[in-house]
Amino acid sequence: MPKSARNNITTIYLDHAGTTAMDPRVLQAMLPYFTEHFGNPSSVHMVGQEARSALDGARDRVSSILGCRSGEIVFTGSGTEADNSAIQGASLALAGTGNHIITSTVEHHAVLHPCQYLENQGYDVTYLPVDSHGMISPQSVYEAITEQTTLVTIMYANNEIGTINPISEISEQVRLKSAEFGRTIVMHTDAVQAAGFLDLNVRKLGVDMLSLSGQNFMDPKVLASFT
Repeated sequence: MPKSARNNITTIYLDHAGTTAMDPRVLQAMLPYFTEHFGNPSSVHMVGQEARSALDGARDRVSSILGCRSGEIVFTGSGTEADNSAIQGASLALAGTGNHIITSTVEHHAVLHPCQYLENQGYDVTYLPVDSHGMISPQSVYEAITEQTTLVTIMYANNEIGTINPISEISEQVRLKSAEFGRTIVMHTDAVQAAGFLDLNVRKLGVDMLSLSGQNFMDPKVLASFT
Protein backbone atom coordinates (compact mmCIF):
# COMPACT_ATOMS: atom_id res chain seq x y z
CA MET A 1 0.00 0.00 0.00
CA PRO A 2 1.33 3.49 -0.79
CA LYS A 3 1.84 5.97 2.03
CA SER A 4 0.35 9.43 1.82
CA ALA A 5 3.16 12.02 1.78
CA ARG A 6 0.89 14.51 3.55
CA ASN A 7 -0.26 12.58 6.61
CA ASN A 8 1.65 9.25 6.44
CA ILE A 9 -1.52 7.15 6.53
CA THR A 10 -1.99 3.98 4.53
CA THR A 11 -4.14 4.51 1.46
CA ILE A 12 -5.91 2.14 -0.89
CA TYR A 13 -4.80 2.90 -4.42
CA LEU A 14 -7.59 2.48 -6.99
CA ASP A 15 -6.10 4.32 -9.96
CA HIS A 16 -4.22 1.52 -11.69
CA ALA A 17 -6.05 2.42 -14.90
CA GLY A 18 -4.13 5.70 -14.70
CA THR A 19 -0.74 4.25 -13.83
CA THR A 20 0.75 1.31 -11.96
CA ALA A 21 3.80 0.84 -9.78
CA MET A 22 6.66 -0.91 -11.52
CA ASP A 23 6.91 -4.62 -10.78
CA PRO A 24 10.09 -5.23 -8.69
CA ARG A 25 11.14 -7.92 -11.18
CA VAL A 26 10.97 -5.37 -13.98
CA LEU A 27 13.05 -2.93 -11.97
CA GLN A 28 15.71 -5.58 -11.25
CA ALA A 29 15.86 -6.50 -14.93
CA MET A 30 16.34 -2.85 -15.91
CA LEU A 31 18.90 -1.75 -13.31
CA PRO A 32 21.99 -3.08 -15.15
CA TYR A 33 21.10 -0.89 -18.14
CA PHE A 34 21.36 2.25 -16.03
CA THR A 35 24.83 1.50 -14.67
CA GLU A 36 26.55 -1.29 -16.65
CA HIS A 37 25.06 -1.69 -20.12
CA PHE A 38 24.45 2.00 -20.70
CA GLY A 39 25.75 2.35 -24.24
CA ASN A 40 24.08 4.12 -27.13
CA PRO A 41 22.36 1.31 -29.09
CA SER A 42 23.18 3.14 -32.33
CA SER A 43 26.91 2.99 -31.66
CA VAL A 44 29.06 0.37 -33.43
CA HIS A 45 31.37 -0.29 -30.48
CA MET A 46 30.90 -3.23 -28.07
CA VAL A 47 29.15 -1.29 -25.30
CA GLY A 48 26.69 0.17 -27.77
CA GLN A 49 26.01 -3.19 -29.37
CA GLU A 50 25.28 -4.74 -25.98
CA ALA A 51 22.58 -2.14 -25.49
CA ARG A 52 21.35 -2.73 -29.03
CA SER A 53 21.05 -6.46 -28.35
CA ALA A 54 18.93 -5.78 -25.25
CA LEU A 55 16.73 -3.36 -27.19
CA ASP A 56 16.22 -5.84 -30.00
CA GLY A 57 15.39 -8.54 -27.45
CA ALA A 58 12.75 -6.32 -25.87
CA ARG A 59 11.31 -5.59 -29.30
CA ASP A 60 11.15 -9.33 -30.06
CA ARG A 61 9.26 -10.02 -26.83
CA VAL A 62 6.73 -7.27 -27.46
CA SER A 63 6.19 -8.43 -31.04
CA SER A 64 5.48 -11.98 -29.80
CA ILE A 65 2.64 -10.58 -27.67
CA LEU A 66 1.22 -8.49 -30.49
CA GLY A 67 1.61 -11.18 -33.15
CA CYS A 68 3.63 -8.97 -35.49
CA ARG A 69 7.21 -8.67 -36.76
CA SER A 70 9.77 -7.10 -34.44
CA GLY A 71 10.59 -4.49 -37.07
CA GLU A 72 7.02 -3.21 -36.77
CA ILE A 73 7.53 -2.19 -33.12
CA VAL A 74 8.38 1.44 -32.35
CA PHE A 75 9.29 2.46 -28.79
CA THR A 76 8.23 5.97 -27.78
CA GLY A 77 8.47 8.05 -24.63
CA SER A 78 4.78 8.30 -23.70
CA GLY A 79 1.24 7.38 -24.64
CA THR A 80 0.66 10.85 -26.02
CA GLU A 81 3.69 10.53 -28.27
CA ALA A 82 2.61 7.10 -29.53
CA ASP A 83 -0.91 8.27 -30.43
CA ASN A 84 0.33 11.52 -31.93
CA SER A 85 2.95 9.75 -34.03
CA ALA A 86 0.40 7.26 -35.33
CA ILE A 87 -2.34 9.77 -36.12
CA GLN A 88 -0.24 12.57 -37.58
CA GLY A 89 2.16 10.19 -39.30
CA ALA A 90 -0.56 8.25 -41.10
CA SER A 91 -2.53 11.36 -42.00
CA LEU A 92 0.47 13.15 -43.46
CA ALA A 93 1.72 10.04 -45.27
CA LEU A 94 -1.65 9.60 -46.98
CA ALA A 95 -2.35 13.30 -47.55
CA GLY A 96 -2.18 12.76 -51.28
CA THR A 97 -5.16 10.40 -51.23
CA GLY A 98 -7.51 12.21 -48.87
CA ASN A 99 -7.93 14.40 -45.81
CA HIS A 100 -10.74 12.77 -43.83
CA ILE A 101 -10.25 11.22 -40.37
CA ILE A 102 -12.80 9.28 -38.34
CA THR A 103 -12.62 9.04 -34.54
CA SER A 104 -15.07 9.10 -31.63
CA THR A 105 -16.23 11.74 -29.19
CA VAL A 106 -15.01 9.69 -26.20
CA GLU A 107 -11.38 9.18 -27.16
CA HIS A 108 -8.55 10.02 -24.79
CA HIS A 109 -7.13 13.52 -25.26
CA ALA A 110 -3.98 11.90 -26.64
CA VAL A 111 -6.13 11.03 -29.67
CA LEU A 112 -8.57 13.94 -29.71
CA HIS A 113 -5.91 16.65 -29.55
CA PRO A 114 -3.91 15.55 -32.63
CA CYS A 115 -7.21 15.13 -34.50
CA GLN A 116 -8.20 18.66 -33.52
CA TYR A 117 -4.77 19.91 -34.55
CA LEU A 118 -5.13 18.32 -37.98
CA GLU A 119 -8.64 19.74 -38.23
CA ASN A 120 -7.13 23.20 -37.74
CA GLN A 121 -4.70 22.38 -40.55
CA GLY A 122 -7.57 21.79 -42.97
CA TYR A 123 -8.39 18.12 -42.37
CA ASP A 124 -12.01 17.00 -42.15
CA VAL A 125 -12.60 15.06 -38.91
CA THR A 126 -15.75 13.08 -38.07
CA TYR A 127 -16.38 12.53 -34.36
CA LEU A 128 -18.70 9.55 -33.99
CA PRO A 129 -21.01 9.46 -30.96
CA VAL A 130 -21.34 6.32 -28.84
CA ASP A 131 -24.52 4.26 -28.69
CA SER A 132 -26.70 3.70 -25.62
CA HIS A 133 -24.11 1.20 -24.32
CA GLY A 134 -21.24 3.67 -24.63
CA MET A 135 -19.75 1.87 -27.62
CA ILE A 136 -18.91 2.66 -31.24
CA SER A 137 -20.83 0.45 -33.65
CA PRO A 138 -19.01 -0.99 -36.69
CA GLN A 139 -21.92 0.10 -38.89
CA SER A 140 -21.55 3.73 -37.86
CA VAL A 141 -17.88 3.61 -38.87
CA TYR A 142 -18.75 2.02 -42.22
CA GLU A 143 -21.35 4.69 -42.96
CA ALA A 144 -18.97 7.52 -42.02
CA ILE A 145 -16.19 6.46 -44.41
CA THR A 146 -15.96 8.54 -47.57
CA GLU A 147 -13.71 8.52 -50.63
CA GLN A 148 -11.51 11.04 -48.76
CA THR A 149 -11.07 8.95 -45.59
CA THR A 150 -7.46 7.99 -44.85
CA LEU A 151 -7.53 7.14 -41.13
CA VAL A 152 -9.91 5.61 -38.61
CA THR A 153 -8.84 5.76 -34.95
CA ILE A 154 -11.09 4.16 -32.32
CA MET A 155 -10.03 3.21 -28.78
CA TYR A 156 -10.06 -0.46 -27.77
CA ALA A 157 -11.18 0.04 -24.14
CA ASN A 158 -12.49 3.27 -22.68
CA ASN A 159 -10.47 4.76 -19.83
CA GLU A 160 -13.49 6.36 -18.12
CA ILE A 161 -16.33 3.82 -18.19
CA GLY A 162 -14.55 0.64 -19.26
CA THR A 163 -16.53 -0.15 -22.39
CA ILE A 164 -14.78 -2.40 -24.92
CA ASN A 165 -15.21 -1.54 -28.58
CA PRO A 166 -15.49 -4.33 -31.18
CA ILE A 167 -12.22 -3.42 -32.87
CA SER A 168 -11.96 -6.51 -35.09
CA GLU A 169 -15.47 -5.86 -36.45
CA ILE A 170 -14.72 -2.17 -36.95
CA SER A 171 -11.50 -3.08 -38.76
CA GLU A 172 -13.45 -5.41 -41.02
CA GLN A 173 -15.74 -2.56 -42.06
CA VAL A 174 -12.73 -0.37 -42.76
CA ARG A 175 -11.24 -3.13 -44.95
CA LEU A 176 -14.50 -3.45 -46.89
CA LYS A 177 -14.53 0.26 -47.68
CA SER A 178 -10.81 0.25 -48.46
CA ALA A 179 -11.36 -2.52 -51.01
CA GLU A 180 -14.38 -0.72 -52.44
CA PHE A 181 -12.37 2.45 -53.03
CA GLY A 182 -9.23 0.59 -54.06
CA ARG A 183 -6.90 2.46 -51.73
CA THR A 184 -5.45 2.41 -48.21
CA ILE A 185 -7.49 3.43 -45.16
CA VAL A 186 -5.39 3.04 -42.02
CA MET A 187 -6.99 1.58 -38.88
CA HIS A 188 -5.47 2.68 -35.55
CA THR A 189 -6.54 1.79 -32.02
CA ASP A 190 -5.45 3.21 -28.69
CA ALA A 191 -5.14 0.00 -26.65
CA VAL A 192 -3.60 1.54 -23.53
CA GLN A 193 -6.46 0.43 -21.27
CA ALA A 194 -6.75 -2.99 -22.92
CA ALA A 195 -3.26 -4.24 -22.13
CA GLY A 196 -3.24 -7.00 -19.55
CA PHE A 197 -6.93 -7.72 -19.99
CA LEU A 198 -7.72 -8.24 -23.69
CA ASP A 199 -6.22 -9.97 -26.71
CA LEU A 200 -3.65 -7.66 -28.32
CA ASN A 201 -2.91 -9.75 -31.42
CA VAL A 202 -2.92 -7.15 -34.15
CA ARG A 203 -3.64 -9.70 -36.89
CA LYS A 204 -6.79 -10.84 -35.12
CA LEU A 205 -7.80 -7.25 -34.43
CA GLY A 206 -7.12 -6.30 -38.04
CA VAL A 207 -5.43 -3.03 -37.13
CA ASP A 208 -2.58 -1.28 -38.90
CA MET A 209 -1.41 0.62 -35.82
CA LEU A 210 -1.87 0.02 -32.08
CA SER A 211 -0.62 2.04 -29.12
CA LEU A 212 0.31 0.58 -25.71
CA SER A 213 1.51 2.06 -22.42
CA GLY A 214 3.89 0.16 -20.17
CA GLN A 215 2.85 2.24 -17.19
CA ASN A 216 -0.55 0.55 -17.21
CA PHE A 217 0.76 -2.97 -16.66
CA MET A 218 3.61 -2.53 -14.15
CA ASP A 219 6.29 -1.67 -16.70
CA PRO A 220 8.31 1.54 -16.98
CA LYS A 221 6.77 4.73 -18.32
CA VAL A 222 7.43 3.91 -21.96
CA LEU A 223 5.24 3.07 -24.90
CA ALA A 224 5.27 0.45 -27.58
CA SER A 225 3.55 1.31 -30.81
CA PHE A 226 2.82 -1.21 -33.57
CA THR A 227 2.98 0.32 -37.02
